[in-house]
Amino acid sequence: MKTNWKNRNVLIIGAARQGLALARFLVGQGANVTLNDGREERQLSNEIKQLAGITIDLQFGGHPLSILQGKDLVCISGGVPLTIPLIRKAVELGIPLSNDSQIFFESTDSKVIGITGSAGKTTTTSLLGEMAKRSVKDPQKVWVGGNIGTPLIEYVEVIKPDDIVIVELSSFQLDQMTISPQIAVVTNITPNHLDRHGTLEEYTAAKSHILTYQSASDTAILNHEDEGAWKLRGLVKGKLFSFGLKPLSPEQDCVFIKNQNVIIQRDGMQKALTSIEGLRILGQHNLYNVLAACATAEIIKLQPKAIQEAINTFKGVPHRLELVSEKHGVRWYNDSIATAPERTLAAIESFTEPIILLLGGKDKNLPWDRLVLSIHQQVDHVVLFGADAQKIEAALGKSDGISRPYSIDRTLGLDDAIQVAYRIAQAGDVVLLSPGATSYDEFKDFEERGERFRLCVHQLP
Repeated sequence: MKTNWKNRNVLIIGAARQGLALARFLVGQGANVTLNDGREERQLSNEIKQLAGITIDLQFGGHPLSILQGKDLVCISGGVPLTIPLIRKAVELGIPLSNDSQIFFESTDSKVIGITGSAGKTTTTSLLGEMAKRSVKDPQKVWVGGNIGTPLIEYVEVIKPDDIVIVELSSFQLDQMTISPQIAVVTNITPNHLDRHGTLEEYTAAKSHILTYQSASDTAILNHEDEGAWKLRGLVKGKLFSFGLKPLSPEQDCVFIKNQNVIIQRDGMQKALTSIEGLRILGQHNLYNVLAACATAEIIKLQPKAIQEAINTFKGVPHRLELVSEKHGVRWYNDSIATAPERTLAAIESFTEPIILLLGGKDKNLPWDRLVLSIHQQVDHVVLFGADAQKIEAALGKSDGISRPYSIDRTLGLDDAIQVAYRIAQAGDVVLLSPGATSYDEFKDFEERGERFRLCVHQLP
């Protein structure tokens, strides 16, 4: 039964795109909405313009506990720390917590495909969206959003029951959710966002909510070659489908790769679904993303021709191993999305050419051990930048003289790092921005960092 929002008193914390979209929806449903953000009003002029014409109580410049008075619900936007006193007080008072994704799930009549993971969820979501758009026919539509693009709460009233809805879900969103999608995809689980969740166990617990509230009629799609994702199979209540480079035993339904083909294994039988010969995105990690999308496409019965066309034409998502330019025989790649060492590790392993690695930003208290080993073996030069450059340099240590020798430069910011890389790079090299840390010391987000990288590279002689 859908919630009747009329005269409900709702506090939304965070005036970014998720908070703004939810505010517009709830006001339209008759709720009394208070929108709160710690930033000053003068910093939020663009956000305020997006709320023009609706009645809403704006509380900016801090998080006073007094705004909890009389509230029926507190909705938390992604990225808002759960440790702020306002949220802790709401929990203490017994006020329920929610967010835009939870309310979307409660408000839609359509089946939802939810995709999460420490890495690859955006690429998987976007590729599956392309497959679906090429497969459906009017009047059926495909809706892609959630943690990427526009929050789908914006469109919940026009989404029809038989439309295909694909939602990317972050750990921040899943943390408060008490509802799961009918089809849940987990690409992988590796250490990430420990600065928010505290421990890998807590982070995994948040991710697991994508499965926790499924029913016996639902489907879970897990990476059977990723330890973190595969450990969640004990939570599966319905159908389990999996994916990996190699198959499981014949009784397990899964997808895998054989002779450049994606093979579907179901009910002990195998069939070729599509070829990956025309795949345009780099790296083994992207093979897993393709398999996750193909597994989901098989479950929702997309057309094989549409699946093949999407694989052959998909160029990837901006800021994810994006080829920005080739100058004097040097290729410059933007992988600004790599805000964790594991993601940088995947990027490095996508190349056989000599690598100049741009590494740095604000650390998330994640382990660097595996990345350090890979750098020692595969990277020729490291250019460090940002707030935690010194900390990362200490983690890297010195070349052991046995592994591939590499050198290190340390700079203040990204612009300086690009200039150093430009001076060092020679024809045949790859310059790879794959920072392994967040951008918040210098930029608003990883997208702004990637845009700055693009601009600076295009301005090089």
